Amino acid sequence: MKPEIDIDAIKINFDSSGLWVLNIAIAIIMFGVALGITFDDFKRLLKNPKILFVGVLSQFILLPAFTFLAILVIKPHPSFALGMMMIAACPGGNVSNFFSKMAGGNAALSVSLTAFATLTCIVMTPFNLQFWGSLYEPTNIILKSVELNWIDLLKLVSLILGIPLILGMLIKQYHSEMAEKIEKLLKPISMTVFILLIFVAFSQNLEVFVSYIHYVLFLVIFHNIFAFIIGFYTAKAFGLNEADTKTISMETGIQNGGLGLLLIFGFFDGLGGMALLAAFWGIWDVFSGMALATFWGRKKAEK
Repeated sequence: MKPEIDIDAIKINFDSSGLWVLNIAIAIIMFGVALGITFDDFKRLLKNPKILFVGVLSQFILLPAFTFLAILVIKPHPSFALGMMMIAACPGGNVSNFFSKMAGGNAALSVSLTAFATLTCIVMTPFNLQFWGSLYEPTNIILKSVELNWIDLLKLVSLILGIPLILGMLIKQYHSEMAEKIEKLLKPISMTVFILLIFVAFSQNLEVFVSYIHYVLFLVIFHNIFAFIIGFYTAKAFGLNEADTKTISMETGIQNGGLGLLLIFGFFDGLGGMALLAAFWGIWDVFSGMALATFWGRKKAEK
């Protein structure tokens, strides 16, 4: 049953200055991650095409496809559905590296996959959003109404994720000692700023969340658990070891909600349902990732 209120009229309080800070925070976090990556990491990943294939398959093909199928079954409000598609189209969140290490996963693989997914998402995020969104008539109507420019979307993702990634890797390659010093300083600061930004945005919109969170609570929790399961069993199906399986699950379940929110405000004028869902996802997957990583980490310690 569709809610009686006008979901799309909900306004998340997130002004232009907040968007700029979010922009910068995401770029800095990506730059910090890239400072720990060398071109040899990519070579090693390419030498193990099975893991690379499973990571790309799980995150950029199966997650969007199964999200689409879930939407056909659940039939959520159109802007919620497009919000789910947006989240599924985004690359893995950078906190997945921390959670993978905490869970006893393959931390080196996690960082390499995050970097590869970031490069891949420059093309795949706009493609998946446009492709799956256009196949479902209610979301296709929204896409047509906002006249989503695929090229502009591509440019923004490249600017926020692609350039910091390449710049960080170049510094790591040619000025390794400098990269290590910057990385030690930058990572805790950038992550703290990002988390603070999420909670500031939450506190500024407390009334909105309290009043409307029940509309997206089930969708976000279901979608997030669904994503972890897709990653876990895709890796299992291809016979990956326990550490790599945990890593693929984390990379699939922890999506870059901050980027999703940025794209929603940049291209959809903060469309109520989409923004509400992405904002709650950005908060929820930090808790779910922490809980899963703690559970797996304790199980490993008990062995």
